[in-house]
Amino acid sequence: MQALRPLLNPPENEQILLAQAQKLAGFTLGELAALANLSIPNDLKRDKGWIGVLLELWLGASAGSKPEQDFAALGIELKTIPVDRFGRPLETTFVCVAPLTGNTGVVWETSHVRHKLKRVLWIPVEGERQIPLAERHIGTPLLWAPSEEEEQQLRMDWEELMDLIVLGQVERITARHGEVLQLRPKAANSKALTDAIGADGAPILTLPRGFYLKKNFTAALLANHFSL
Repeated sequence: MQALRPLLNPPENEQILLAQAQKLAGFTLGELAALANLSIPNDLKRDKGWIGVLLELWLGASAGSKPEQDFAALGIELKTIPVDRFGRPLETTFVCVAPLTGNTGVVWETSHVRHKLKRVLWIPVEGERQIPLAERHIGTPLLWAPSEEEEQQLRMDWEELMDLIVLGQVERITARHGEVLQLRPKAANSKALTDAIGADGAPILTLPRGFYLKKNFTAALLANHFSL
C-alpha cells in the first residue's frame, strides 16, 4: 500500500494518467485520503466536490476550478461517477455552466459542452448512501471519447436547449427537456441570480443553469465498456 503515491505534477501523457487511475481501483476513499493526509468529511452534503478533489490530488490534475479541462495539456476531463452495486449511475453528471447571454452565433463545434466531453476519464465510485464515505471503493477507470452516435445525441440536445435560451425561454426549460443532456438550475441558493434573456427579449434575472448528462446516457456508456 505504501508504494502508492499521488502524482505531484500533471501526467505527461494519457498512458501515465490511465496507469495511475488503474492503481487507485480497489482502494477505499478512506485509504486514499489517509495516504494523502486529507481529512474526510462525515458526508458529502456540504462537501459535494470532495471526492473529485481527492482524485485530482492523486492524479495530478491542474485545472482546479478553471474552465479548461482537468488535464488541459492532454485535453482530458476527469469525472467521478457514483454507482450502485450493479455499476449503474446514481445521479446525473454535471458538465459545465450554461451561458445564458451572448449566445448569438454559437455552434456545437466550439461549445463548452463539446470541449468538456471530447475526452473524459471516468472513475466510478461506490455511491450507495448506506456505505460510509471512508469505506466506499474506487472502481476501474474508463478513458472515453464520444462515438459518432453519442456525439450526435449530445449535439441535438445541446442545440435544442441553446435555441430555447436564445429565444428567451430559459424559464420554461425543465429537466425533462433533452434525451441525454439536460439543463438544470445550479446555484448555492435562490439569491444567486444571473443575467438572462426573457421571452420579450428584455434582460431578466434568473438562477444560473448547468448542463448535466442524464443517467440513461452515462449508464449506457458504462454498460458498453464494462459489459454490464
